[in-house]
Amino acid sequence: MQLNFGSYRITPIHPKDGWSVCNFAVANEDRLKRYFPKTLEQNLTPDLSNIFVDKKTKQFESKEEFLFTLKENESHKLVGLVYIKELNWDTKQGEFAYCIDYNVEGKGVTTEAVKLLSEYAFETLSLKALQIIVHKSNLGSIKVAENNNFTWIKTLKNEHTPPGEQPLNMELYELYKEIE
Repeated sequence: MQLNFGSYRITPIHPKDGWSVCNFAVANEDRLKRYFPKTLEQNLTPDLSNIFVDKKTKQFESKEEFLFTLKENESHKLVGLVYIKELNWDTKQGEFAYCIDYNVEGKGVTTEAVKLLSEYAFETLSLKALQIIVHKSNLGSIKVAENNNFTWIKTLKNEHTPPGEQPLNMELYELYKEIE
């Protein structure tokens, strides 16, 4: 499976992605440490990244969690990660989490990736509801949710605790599959 848009492509995590995931994580350490601390700590060296990628590839195959890479078509550089996680197959619900390279931020890449992966989640995975959980200060992520017609639902009290910080309230956005 590969989804193309503009100069970018979305593909499922692949066993050979270890080096590029490591390079992405290290280059974007400051961006990842607050909201993606586990992803960051699991990708600080190439060896750790290879273990991470192996685990995520297996989770993808077992439909436990889906991790996609965003890459530039020409350079093949990994510029982002998009998770479909916290899957509940009984209620057919999943949650998006995404991070983008600082060089690509603000160019609409994440918005387009979430749009295409929302269609994939509804059509291929047969999910009926998708969530995005974001801190109110993350205006770029809120814009991604709003640009993809996610609706603000409520504030989740003490939902996320960044390393070394107090718990943060987070905003819940949801999108539902349209019934034809």
